[in-house]
Amino acid sequence: MFDWDLLRNTSSIHVLMRLAEERGMSAAECLAGTTLLPEAVIDPAAEATARQELRVVRNLLERFGDEPGLGAVAGSRYHLSMYGPWGLALLSSRTVREVVDVALRYLDLAFVFGQLTFEECGADARLRFDDSEIPRDLRPFLTERIMAGIRTIGVELFAAGIPLRQVEFRHAAPWDTSRYVEVYGVEPIFGAPANTVTFDSVYLDMPLPQANEWARGTCEQLCRDLLARRRARTGVAGAVRDLLVRNPGEIPDQVAVAAELYMSPRTLSRRLGEEGTSFRALLDEVRQMLSEELLTHTDMTTEQVAVRLGYTEAASFIRAFRRWHGRPPQDFRHAASVSRS
Repeated sequence: MFDWDLLRNTSSIHVLMRLAEERGMSAAECLAGTTLLPEAVIDPAAEATARQELRVVRNLLERFGDEPGLGAVAGSRYHLSMYGPWGLALLSSRTVREVVDVALRYLDLAFVFGQLTFEECGADARLRFDDSEIPRDLRPFLTERIMAGIRTIGVELFAAGIPLRQVEFRHAAPWDTSRYVEVYGVEPIFGAPANTVTFDSVYLDMPLPQANEWARGTCEQLCRDLLARRRARTGVAGAVRDLLVRNPGEIPDQVAVAAELYMSPRTLSRRLGEEGTSFRALLDEVRQMLSEELLTHTDMTTEQVAVRLGYTEAASFIRAFRRWHGRPPQDFRHAASVSRS
């Protein structure tokens, strides 16, 4: 089952922001409902959940969903350098077969929503994408994106690229397919039984020009460490955090969060206790994180930040902030401003 609360870097969201801005949609509109700020998205150390990225995709499609091949265009912009250790592990692999093996073992570090599998049948090598866990209205875009991303990786592994023999999509054909031919190099088959890309299996064992066994092993270890760290933030605590940040202006109480998760408040407390935390601790953590972002990256007053975080009065927020940082919000904002100048 796909983990929608798994954290990833925000470079994928940055691609979507650029795509939206090119079409006249502001970054703020693109990120609406995610609690992410444009400044944070371009931070190399920033992370976001798959659920937050899904909201960005939906915002984009609400405005430009009628544009044929938008997902293919997005996927063509996903370069190996965006993926961190995962991309470097692929680039330093010895063969395409090894690339496929490494890619699928650490797929959660890529920007894939769904399951990707590989099969070899005679002269055909085929990657199959299962989009069944993706919301139905987002499937065409996200499927086209991953298939175009596969094509882009092939081009970056070989100077001439790995030509695709066939591309198949489960969704219906759009009114114009010219952009698909440009991105994939072939005319896709729409309305197919499965989402697949097929290429000649002769490429599987061809040596790659940038193979480096030491680099690949090192990057694989980084991938393992990164996955372990990100998965540690999932579970019930991760789901609660997601609900708390979904709409900072209306932060829900424990009863509302429990209802969203289909459990009683008592069960929620017990489950969080088993994970070594509590609802109050998570609420405190979320408020601290959001307050730092708002004070650093916006011009909101202390009173406005307090309201945004669900405090009934600014004094309560200031007391909490002093507890977190040992100084009032305005001193924190000034120090952050000095460090950026």
